Amino acid sequence: MRTSGNELNGAEALVRLLALHDVRHVFGLCGDTSLPFYDALARLDHGIDHILARDERHAAYMADAYAKLSGRVGVCEGPSGGGATYILPGVVEANESSVPLLAVTSDIARPSRGRFALTELDQEALFRPVTKWNAVLEEGAALARQVRRAFRETTAGRSGAVHLSFPFDVQTRPVPEEEIWADARFGRCPALAAAPDRTDTARAVEVLASARRPVAICGGGVLLSGAGEALRGLAERAGFAVATTVSGQGSLAETHPLCLGVVGSNGGRPETRAAIEDADCILFIGCRAGSVTTERWRVPRPGTRTIHIDIDAGVIGVNYACDAGICADARLALEAMLDLHEGPPRPGAAAAVKAVWDAKSAHFGPLAGSDARPLRPERLIAELQRALPGDAIVCADAGTPCPYVSAYFRVPAPGRSIITNRAHGALGYALPAAVGAQIARPGARVAALMGDGSFGMSAGELETVMRLGLPILFVVCSNASFGWIKAGQKASFDGRFFGVDFSGTDHAALAAAFGMKAARVEDSRALRGALKSAIRHDGPFLLDVVTQPLEDARAPVSEWIA
Repeated sequence: MRTSGNELNGAEALVRLLALHDVRHVFGLCGDTSLPFYDALARLDHGIDHILARDERHAAYMADAYAKLSGRVGVCEGPSGGGATYILPGVVEANESSVPLLAVTSDIARPSRGRFALTELDQEALFRPVTKWNAVLEEGAALARQVRRAFRETTAGRSGAVHLSFPFDVQTRPVPEEEIWADARFGRCPALAAAPDRTDTARAVEVLASARRPVAICGGGVLLSGAGEALRGLAERAGFAVATTVSGQGSLAETHPLCLGVVGSNGGRPETRAAIEDADCILFIGCRAGSVTTERWRVPRPGTRTIHIDIDAGVIGVNYACDAGICADARLALEAMLDLHEGPPRPGAAAAVKAVWDAKSAHFGPLAGSDARPLRPERLIAELQRALPGDAIVCADAGTPCPYVSAYFRVPAPGRSIITNRAHGALGYALPAAVGAQIARPGARVAALMGDGSFGMSAGELETVMRLGLPILFVVCSNASFGWIKAGQKASFDGRFFGVDFSGTDHAALAAAFGMKAARVEDSRALRGALKSAIRHDGPFLLDVVTQPLEDARAPVSEWIA
């Protein structure tokens, strides 16, 4: 239904409001209840590209990766019923990772509620526990106010996922033209960055100055706030080592002499654990000190002095007693500490960091150079590091690739270049995330690494890649099993393997069926040439690499190493 005079209908109003918040891309999937919204997207002049995904979950994963790399709000949409339930995993992941994401799900008309309408579902109740903020759009002026609030909620303070339910009848009802305005600041994150309290900052500097062996552990909040330069400056001035979580990888270039790399149970090594155990003060920066980072709260040891910096007051001092806490944007907090910190840097931090990397290399080198069959995951990482350009974006799935990328793929420059889903670690993330990453960074080389279990959950998006002509390199680690679970069964349940093996698949042939260039690699000595060919190709390319099963490998996962 079109409106006349100085009014728009609800669907048109939403499209206009998205554009006013500087939204450039919307990832989604059509449905009956979305027809007015799609019609508005088709008719209006708005500058928004709609990216048709093949599954709502993947649309949300695309939006998540897009937001991480672009700094804009990632917007995804889907229809009522199954669409609303399918989109949930990506919404949960973004919210728990503090990624600015707006999910819009259309819904049945309000007069149909309670009458057994097809796809009827209480969307507000469904999304309430998994979002930062969540509402059902109402008609008239209320619609515009709710959309503006959604953008404020997702980008200000602790960023996170928000959700709007869009009833069919509201999409066709009038909205006054004068209500269509927006503050474009809330289209990017962080918006309205909170500055630290000077007293809290002074206390943190005092604790840091009194420490002999401080180490920072940086989470995704450092990257979200753009705090890398302030982090480098403070680390160099004070002379402390910098470690990262999986989500914080790239907070400092891993080639920097003070960067320890990733610590924790996924991607950490005994050498990095020892460095954290030896510290007499830990600076948690944009990091919740969760189970993976701390190896289930065993490292650092209880009693270690801590400084905790986070935009969310609710995480400061929860898992470790806090000697100094700063509730503020990470960049502003580190800049304030840098202004107050005096004195020469501590000696020895760079030498200690070098010793850690030397020890890691001593383990990694022989495996990375091995010609054994099946191909060692370490060899794959080494060849990827050699072949990819320095500004490449690597999307690593939560299964086989994640610990190897975290431990051994050495990020050469500061900033976010590793994309992974560490809040919930669901399989099927890397392939659609690579789509969002490539759209956010069209000039970058994007590579997606995944196990074959993960690939099986997302292979349909190869059609999306081909339709859009995205030059992504896909690498599938093929071992015909859910390898992470199988390795856990070996480590903790005496090797009683159950429910983890499936049939092998020629993934290269599957990719070729979508029209994609593809190759299969079974010999380590053929990998380098195959990667060179794939990277030279000017379109999408899939490499199906037969790799050592994870339960037989020497993966950097603390439970298995122990």
